[in-house]
Amino acid sequence: MTRQYTVVDSPYGALTLVATDGVLSGLYMTDQRHRPDEETFGVPDTTPFTETVRQLTAYFARELTAFDVPMSLAGTAFQRSVWERLLAIPYGETRTYGELAEELGNPNASRAVGLANGKNPVSIIVPCHRVIGSTGSLIGYGGGLDRKQRLLAFESGAGPDQALF
Repeated sequence: MTRQYTVVDSPYGALTLVATDGVLSGLYMTDQRHRPDEETFGVPDTTPFTETVRQLTAYFARELTAFDVPMSLAGTAFQRSVWERLLAIPYGETRTYGELAEELGNPNASRAVGLANGKNPVSIIVPCHRVIGSTGSLIGYGGGLDRKQRLLAFESGAGPDQALF
């Protein structure tokens, strides 16, 4: 197993991209909860990230609303099913943890959905920031609630530093 990483700038701070065997397996923000130890990221190498960086640049320029980079996401079957549901949330929209649990066929699993959401290894591209509390409140974002608020505001048409909530 070969692992490489690079760090790119974004309007939301530095993003560390990690690839496993040449395929994107992580996108971590500075001070992100559940961020792996940096020594697990592998060797610095920009080679596997050309398309990811291109798509992230287009996303932040409001020229892209859905990513299609190949990913290799390590997690339990339940976590991967939650992450697949996250990919189905359209740009600029939100879902609640409870709605995702219902979509997965287990309306009582909103806490488990929240835990899986928090372990998402590819933030922004797998849009865990689009999940909110049942009352519409911003809760539970590994990148910090300030970033979550700013990402949701950005996707709704506001600037990267404007807040909606």
